Amino acid sequence: MSEQATILVVDDDREIVGAIAAALEREGYQVLRAYDGMEALDQAVHPNLRLILMDVMMPRLDGLSAVLRIRERRNLPIIVLSAKSEESDKVLGLSMGADDYVTKPFGIQELVARVRSQLRRYTSLGDVNTVPAGLIVSGRLAYDPDSRALTADGEPVKLTNIETGIVDLLMRNLGRVFPAEEIYRRVWGEEAWSSENTVMVHIRRIREKIELNPREPDYLKVVWGIGYKMEKK
Repeated sequence: MSEQATILVVDDDREIVGAIAAALEREGYQVLRAYDGMEALDQAVHPNLRLILMDVMMPRLDGLSAVLRIRERRNLPIIVLSAKSEESDKVLGLSMGADDYVTKPFGIQELVARVRSQLRRYTSLGDVNTVPAGLIVSGRLAYDPDSRALTADGEPVKLTNIETGIVDLLMRNLGRVFPAEEIYRRVWGEEAWSSENTVMVHIRRIREKIELNPREPDYLKVVWGIGYKMEKK
């Protein structure tokens, strides 16, 4: 289904629109183009539209204002593109209705991966209000505590026993920071002696399996000097 999906790319820089469109078309997507917020509103009513890539700084109508107005009519994934990388800017974008926030400059392949991820999540989960009882959901991730099974974008994530133990602890406590020593005691079941490197290696392996960009994780994050947490989204 995703191969036939129609995607709207909105940016006042025509070269950026062209580069993104070319990459998406190589993946089999249909692409609509707009170069300001008002054009985006006109294109957003297209019946086959399944996702929007929206720049923030544009003439006539800025991207976030366009997102707000589109949200009044359509419930589909919107990825915001912005040169602003401050945490407050990301929070603002997400709070105004964006599903993901990508800072410029970005890698085209990572952007395509994020598009694919949002489309899979949208088509597999549908209405986010119909989450099965007991399932712990954070953005792209869903964890079933009963079966101790983790999925990302609806696809099963293969974890070792130790990795599953770490994921179980962090997903059951979204947003809570755990020191490496506490993670080690809870997961390994023994006292932690020089455990920081051991835990760090397993955290890195989990990131490689669940993050779109493990070097800039969206979910499994380090809180410097304190420990690790699974972000609540």
